[in-house]
Amino acid sequence: MDAMTTPPLHPLPATGPHPAQGRSLLHLAHDLFPAVLAGLIAVLISYAGPFLLVLQAAQAAHLSQGQLASWVWAISIGAGVCSVWMSWRHKIPVVCAWNTPGAALLVGGLATLPYNQAIGAYIVAAAALVLIGMTGVFERLMAVIPKSLCAAMLAGILMRFGVDAFAAARSQISGAPWLVGSMFVGYLFFKRYSARYAIALTLLLGIALWALLGWGALETVQDASTIGSAVFGLTSPVWTTPAFSLQAIVSLGLPLAVLCLTGQQVPGVAVLRAANYQAPTSKLVTGTGWASLLLAPLGAHGVNLAAITAAICTGPEAHQRMDRRWIAGVACGAFYLLIGSFAGSITYTFSHLPPALVTTVAGLALLGAIQGGMVNAMSEPSEREAALVTFIVTASNVTLLGLGSACWGIVLGLLSYFVLRPRTVA
Repeated sequence: MDAMTTPPLHPLPATGPHPAQGRSLLHLAHDLFPAVLAGLIAVLISYAGPFLLVLQAAQAAHLSQGQLASWVWAISIGAGVCSVWMSWRHKIPVVCAWNTPGAALLVGGLATLPYNQAIGAYIVAAAALVLIGMTGVFERLMAVIPKSLCAAMLAGILMRFGVDAFAAARSQISGAPWLVGSMFVGYLFFKRYSARYAIALTLLLGIALWALLGWGALETVQDASTIGSAVFGLTSPVWTTPAFSLQAIVSLGLPLAVLCLTGQQVPGVAVLRAANYQAPTSKLVTGTGWASLLLAPLGAHGVNLAAITAAICTGPEAHQRMDRRWIAGVACGAFYLLIGSFAGSITYTFSHLPPALVTTVAGLALLGAIQGGMVNAMSEPSEREAALVTFIVTASNVTLLGLGSACWGIVLGLLSYFVLRPRTVA
C-alpha cells in the first residue's frame, strides 16, 4: 500500500494586525496626540472665554433661542471649515475663530438696532474684508511691519493671559486659590518629567480637583435660562433676511470691519509670523471674509484668524516639529465643527467650566508663546526700543477712539521704529 503523501502546509491567514503595524499605529497616535490636544484646548478656551461675549450680546438684543443657537452654529461652523481647509491646504497651523472685539461691540450695538439691520451690517463688513484681501492691501500692509514688532505685539496680547493664570488665585470663589496653586505645582512636575503632555495632565488635574473637591465651582449659575438649552440635539440654523440701513452700516458694519482687521487679522498673522511661518496673508483674509459673507444671514458677525488661541497651536507644545503643527489647526477646526453642530446644548457646558480652571490652563499653555514672542521681539538690537513700545502699549489693554491696544501698539511701535531707526549714510 502506497504511503499517503502529506500536502504541503500553508500558513493560516493572520487574524489580527501585524505587530509592526500595531507599533506604527501606536507611534502615529503618540505623534498626533499633542497637536490634537492643542486644538482641543484652543477650542475649550474659545467657548469658555470669548464666547461669553456672544451670549451677552444675544441677551442684550433679546434674541430667540433659535436665533442664538443659529448664531453660535454659524460662527463655529465658519471657524471650523476655515481652520480645517486652510491648515490642510497650506500645511501651517491656521486657527480661525469669531470676531471677539466685534462681539464686545455688539453687546451695546444690538440693543439699539433691529436684528435684520444688524445682519445687513454683517454682510457689508464681510464684503469689505473680502475686497481688502483680494486686492492685496492687507499683505502689503503686513510687509511693512518688522517681524520684531509682530513678536512684541504677540507677547503683549498674551501677557495678560499669563498674568491672569496667577491672578485667578485672588478669586473669592471657594477653593479657587487651591485650584490654581495645585494646577501650577502639577504643571511644574509634569513639565519636568513629561513636557510633551504637561498641559494635558494639568488640564486633567484641574478637572479632577473641580469634580471631586468642588474647587473653583460657581455657587450659582447666572442667567442660566437664557444661555442655552440642556436638550442634546443637532442645531438647525435660522435664516434672517438682511435689511440695509445707513445707520447700521456706519455704526455697526464699518466698526466691525475695522475691529476685525486690527483686533483679529493683524494679530493673527503676527502669531504665525512670530512662529516663523510664511503665511499667505491675502488668501487667509479673503477666505475668512468669504466665510463671514456666506454665513452672515445665519447670524455670523465675523469669522477671522484667531490670535490668542492660535498661539497654543503654533508653539512647540503643539508639536516639536514645525512642519507637523498644522495638524493642530485641523484638529481645532474639527472640534469647532463637532461642537457647532450641537450649539444649543454643548456650548452650555463649555461656558460653565470654572473660570479659574480655564484662565489657569490658558495662561500655562501660553507660557511658551509669550517666551518666544519676547525673545524674538528683542532679537534685533536696532529695533528693540520700538518693539518694547509695541509690547508695553499692547499689554496695557487700553482702548482709544474705539480701537484696541493691539492696534495702538503696532501704530506707536511703527512710529518709534521709523523715527529711531539708524540713518544710512549715503
